[in-house]
Amino acid sequence: MTVRGIRGANRIAENTRKAILDGTREVLMAMMEANRVKAEEIAAIYFTLTPDLNAAFPAEAARELGMTRVPLLCMQEIGVPGSMTRVVRILMLVNTERRQDEIRHMFLGETQKLRDDLDGEVS
Repeated sequence: MTVRGIRGANRIAENTRKAILDGTREVLMAMMEANRVKAEEIAAIYFTLTPDLNAAFPAEAARELGMTRVPLLCMQEIGVPGSMTRVVRILMLVNTERRQDEIRHMFLGETQKLRDDLDGEVS
């Protein structure tokens, strides 16, 4: 088994607890479903939020999905002028037999623009 990183991102509608948790849950579930990941295969998850989002810790969404034993860490994204606002980004480290080219990264909605280089490898 190898540890692989799965990336994901989602644009959050507004800086409210509900919006942050809903948007985080949506992208987490998409990442897990697309890569057939079970919670026990997750080594750790890193979450970042753009500086304009501070109403909730996105890790709460993972806990609500039953990830009570997975190490989770929330951080603030660098506030680069002109960058996309209201974004939660995720790096999920998983133990897997899948090759790196089999991993599907999930940049939902507008956040697909963040990884144009993946050209069709994101949903």
